[in-house]
Amino acid sequence: MNARRNTQGYVHGFTEEEQHRLQRQARFMEHRVHLGLPFHRAHRLLEVGCGVGAQTEILLRHFPELHVTGLDASKANLDRAREFLVQLAWTKDRFELAEGDASRMELEPGTFDSAFLCWILEHVADPAQVLAEVRRVLRPGAPVVVTEVQNASFFLDPYSPCTLAYWAAFNDRQLELGGDPFVGAKLGNLLMRLGYKDIVTEVRTIHLDNRAPTERAEFIAYWTDLLLSGAPGLLEARKTTAEIVDGMKRELGEVAHDPDAVFFYSFVQATARVS
Repeated sequence: MNARRNTQGYVHGFTEEEQHRLQRQARFMEHRVHLGLPFHRAHRLLEVGCGVGAQTEILLRHFPELHVTGLDASKANLDRAREFLVQLAWTKDRFELAEGDASRMELEPGTFDSAFLCWILEHVADPAQVLAEVRRVLRPGAPVVVTEVQNASFFLDPYSPCTLAYWAAFNDRQLELGGDPFVGAKLGNLLMRLGYKDIVTEVRTIHLDNRAPTERAEFIAYWTDLLLSGAPGLLEARKTTAEIVDGMKRELGEVAHDPDAVFFYSFVQATARVS
């Protein structure tokens, strides 16, 4: 048996600015991530890696009959989530937040009738163990939705060598910290191995060019925000240099103003049910 891997950190860090970025990210990607989710008959949903509550708010807004239990390992993020959610009228008495390890949940079997995981397995050391725990606490027939990155798909035109060098360092650092920036492509295998049924994986591609110039500009700005969020940690770990970061900023500025720019990225959303 392999020794248990441990996650050693979060590539974006746990700053207040990162908390705000996660909320902006959830709203910006809402129409891409939450389209057609199978939770219309669900009442008790487990959200693994709820973070600052940004996805929680969207789930509660989209599904008025839903109660969400959010689990996260970061007390600071949970404090932020609680502060955010209690201000909203439609979330009142419809959520609870718990600090804990997703690979060792202190929850009874069959507690929930649905589960949602978004941008979380990329940051954990053992995605299979997390998904096994999710299966344990779900009722038979319960739907689960897992949305994850596939970072090998990123492409920019005009050619941006500093940005690509930085992206390689970003992914290397995530692997070094115990995560997996390519886990999206592996979701089908993971779910099948763990005994889930009705597994469907959908590759959702963001391909923006001159046909959608406004959306392209918005997405490049969003992506710039995402990339730069990891810069302090990468610099501290000596995975990149100030020259590369400055070069990336310059390139992204040039891409943002290029009339023929192309942005391309794919993520993977898997749906399945507990057998």
